[in-house]
Amino acid sequence: MRIFTTTLAALTLSAGAAAAEFTISFDWGDIPRCTSGRPNTVGSPAFVLRGVPAGTTTIQFRLKDLNVPGYNHGGGTVNVGRDGKLPFGVFKYKSPCPPGGSHTYEWTATARSGNSPLATAKARRKYPE
Repeated sequence: MRIFTTTLAALTLSAGAAAAEFTISFDWGDIPRCTSGRPNTVGSPAFVLRGVPAGTTTIQFRLKDLNVPGYNHGGGTVNVGRDGKLPFGVFKYKSPCPPGGSHTYEWTATARSGNSPLATAKARRKYPE
């Protein structure tokens, strides 16, 4: 029983560590300032990916305004870069553009092997900052 418990604990820890390793960060870049509520179509932010799961072929990105979650800002799907850095403008999306103030936006990145999701990472920032 002790061996089973130790093995189960080790598997749980390694599964949790693997899921926690995939992270993203981003910088809005030089997108046109927008606070009118009418977003522009702009190039994607520069992203830094860490802990991309083995076997990942593409990363799918989606942007959500947490203050207006029903609005579709879009996103894009890109092939995995070797160094984990994606430059500004690798896909187009509808920019953040909160009317009358600042909103919190969240990028979700889903690592995929073909159509199968392997891991998900999220990063939040205010706009305008």
